[in-house]
Amino acid sequence: MGLDVSPTMLAAARARFDGSPRVRILTHDLAQTLPVVDRCDAIVSAFAIHHLEDARKRTLLVEIFARLAPGGIFANLEHVSSPTKRLHEQFLAEIGSGPEDEDASNRLVDTETQLAWMRATGFADVECMWKWREMALLAGVRP
Repeated sequence: MGLDVSPTMLAAARARFDGSPRVRILTHDLAQTLPVVDRCDAIVSAFAIHHLEDARKRTLLVEIFARLAPGGIFANLEHVSSPTKRLHEQFLAEIGSGPEDEDASNRLVDTETQLAWMRATGFADVECMWKWREMALLAGVRP
């Protein structure tokens, strides 16, 4: 199952998985409670959760955890905050951007805080699998 609120992303996903009986694409805003689904072996998110307020991020982690089967993995490729303003400015320069181009909907949180939230939710083997400046792949497993 794929979830997104963006018409552009939904159209691309529907085109990619058209005719696949194993994939359903649903319109869903992550600011709302996740739909009830069968237990999943994996839940993956990419560049979506950082738009949510921190309280919703934390409740979303609880919902994701509840929907994973034991041994299931959650992987989140995410835009995270830089530890300093200088590093943030370097990130923007690296991607050919500037402060005037920043997305006002970003609600960035540092990597360590997000990993701590995952551990507090009950995820095991929580780690940052990869990081480059303000991009990080965070993962954890439901025991």
